[in-house]
Amino acid sequence: MENTPTNRIQEIHSKQREFFSTGATLDIKFRKQMLKNFLAAVEKWEDRITEALWTDLHKSYEEAYLTEISIVKSEIRSHIKNVCKWARRRKACSPLKLFPSRSYIVKEPLGCSLIVSPWNYPVQLLLNPLVGAISAGCTAVLKPSPYVPNVSKVIEDMIKETFDEKYVAVVQGNRVVNTALLEQRWDLIFFTGSPDLGKKVMSAAAKYLTPVILELGGKSPCIIDKDADIKRTAKRLAWGKTLNSGQTCIAPDYILIHEAVKDAFVKEFAKAIKELHGEDIKADKHYVRMVNDKAFERVSSYIKDGDIIYGGRTDAQERFIEPTIIENVALDSPVMTEEIFGPIFPMITIRPDVSPCHPEQSEGSFEQQVIDIVTSREKPLAFYYFGKESKGWEMIRRTSSGGGCINDVIMHIANENVPFGGVGNSGMGRYHDKESFEAFSHTRSIIATGNLIDLPFRYMPYNMFGLVKKIL
Repeated sequence: MENTPTNRIQEIHSKQREFFSTGATLDIKFRKQMLKNFLAAVEKWEDRITEALWTDLHKSYEEAYLTEISIVKSEIRSHIKNVCKWARRRKACSPLKLFPSRSYIVKEPLGCSLIVSPWNYPVQLLLNPLVGAISAGCTAVLKPSPYVPNVSKVIEDMIKETFDEKYVAVVQGNRVVNTALLEQRWDLIFFTGSPDLGKKVMSAAAKYLTPVILELGGKSPCIIDKDADIKRTAKRLAWGKTLNSGQTCIAPDYILIHEAVKDAFVKEFAKAIKELHGEDIKADKHYVRMVNDKAFERVSSYIKDGDIIYGGRTDAQERFIEPTIIENVALDSPVMTEEIFGPIFPMITIRPDVSPCHPEQSEGSFEQQVIDIVTSREKPLAFYYFGKESKGWEMIRRTSSGGGCINDVIMHIANENVPFGGVGNSGMGRYHDKESFEAFSHTRSIIATGNLIDLPFRYMPYNMFGLVKKIL
């Protein structure tokens, strides 16, 4: 994939600034038509997109549709249906002290936006934010990942066929291109990627005080309590950890499990993997590969940080890593301090009243040990608890994460009616459905005051101040 030249980036940026200044995107009819054109394009290009996903990631059509195409189409349809309502000027209550004024809340587009996406879900993580940009009335420059060149090229061709580049455009390339993009002045930067890169984006944005939406990652814990439904827990975790081969920002990253159910869980996990992927997972068309050799080497290296109790097979030539559970891992080891982004599952057995770090020390209940471990780390993008729902709510109350599930994994991202986003090290801002519209919009407060009445109380020398004081 060739880098888009810097002068070309500057040209596109200039064209989009000029186009936005014409006010063409303020028209709700224009936005709805662009959303309809967008939906038609996704449907027309669906086969080429899913073929490219297979080529780059070994992602089956079924998984590509469920985790990429369907999410984008659902998002577009919702915005077509609701954008008029979301963009409408709303009247707000005006207190007596403002009489005879009327108060309004106005939504306006932020302007020219930059959307940068990663490789793991290269379609929905690039195109879903674009839905919000179009709906809110912004222009957009899209920067897909160079690690999935076939997908990135198909998306570029689709966008070029569907939109004028002065409105929506795609630029391609590596971090040199990212640097050139971040040197431009944007009205919003929407970035999905690692916390380290998110810090660089935020630093570059600070030069112009540009607002940012950062959708990052982190180590999402999975807690398995003694009263969990182990068979169902194992199946849902086997699905969540092998979906996209663990290359999901909200994939369960590590397990904290009650000692009473550890052996049963490992046994059921092994059964669940076979049910989902057959006797030989390597031969299953639904099992994704690592995106490149560098990712394979990094993820497979984590296996040595513990003792294998399930899985462990790898094939460098195919970039294949079998789902693998390891135990006896140190809390400060690489597998427990770095986001795994692959199918390695470190598991820490919690023995009530005994610390996993210092067995000779008493450390309190299962719940307290879990809370201590989770809260001692950066805030994760997701938090997963398996057990009694009431205990799950208590765990959620005493921890913090971008989102999460009780007795499930991943599925909170599938509901477009709830916002998705991180907190702290896992990101800032949120999107999906109305929140996507809000992300690319500025909320403007307007007071409209008539001229028939002009109460004198606010003017100097503040006559009748005693009465005014009571009103205030």
